[in-house]
Amino acid sequence: MLIQVVNPNTTASMTDLIGRSARAAAGPGTAVVAVHPEMGPASIESHYDEALAVPGLLAQIAVGEAAGAAGHVVACFGDPGLDAAREVATGPVIGIAEAGMRTATYLGRTFGVVTTLRRTTGRAWELAARYGVREQCRTVRAVEIAVLALETDPAARSRIAAECADVVATEGVDAIVLGCAGMADLAAELTVRIGVPVIDGVAAAVTTVEGLVRLGLRTGKRGEYAPPPPKRYSGALSEFGVPEAVPVH
Repeated sequence: MLIQVVNPNTTASMTDLIGRSARAAAGPGTAVVAVHPEMGPASIESHYDEALAVPGLLAQIAVGEAAGAAGHVVACFGDPGLDAAREVATGPVIGIAEAGMRTATYLGRTFGVVTTLRRTTGRAWELAARYGVREQCRTVRAVEIAVLALETDPAARSRIAAECADVVATEGVDAIVLGCAGMADLAAELTVRIGVPVIDGVAAAVTTVEGLVRLGLRTGKRGEYAPPPPKRYSGALSEFGVPEAVPVH
């Protein structure tokens, strides 16, 4: 089984970190390839970033499909382009926010999210509502560290750990969801340090895709997630046009 994990930003070092987490979670017989687009933002920290990351993400989904990927992971906590990716992929596509939040509900009655910037917390709340776990999500906290600074700020790990511990102490949650793919390497350490399950959405998404594929399940294609209708796209998006299907005789 081949699973493609797409980091929707263009930062190679973050893709490497995501890939290590994804491969560590995958079971025997599962190969994981971690990739990022050739075009798009260096990090995703706004609605503008999300919107402009989606074409590159979809291009990578197409590459993975051609390579025979059985399923895909969207490795950004905003789950950008998830619906569009499900339209064009054959196998299941899972976003790390959905996987992380749903996993948290299996491990306790309540959870909190610890993410990077305060400006992204509204998106996390929106996704919690969409995925039906708004009641279980007690808080979304931000450590005010930019995504790319997670790799360079020497205080990043301690600040994230302190915020997670405070969420447990003040909100009484049963689990923590890390709200950025760039935090993927912290989950195991923080679980031991804080004493509650700390969930990396990358690992959770990989195992979810893996399980669905092993069950022989794919995204339903009768309705909203059917392939997009054929049409021409113009300008910089001309390569994204959907051709007419060739009749089979």
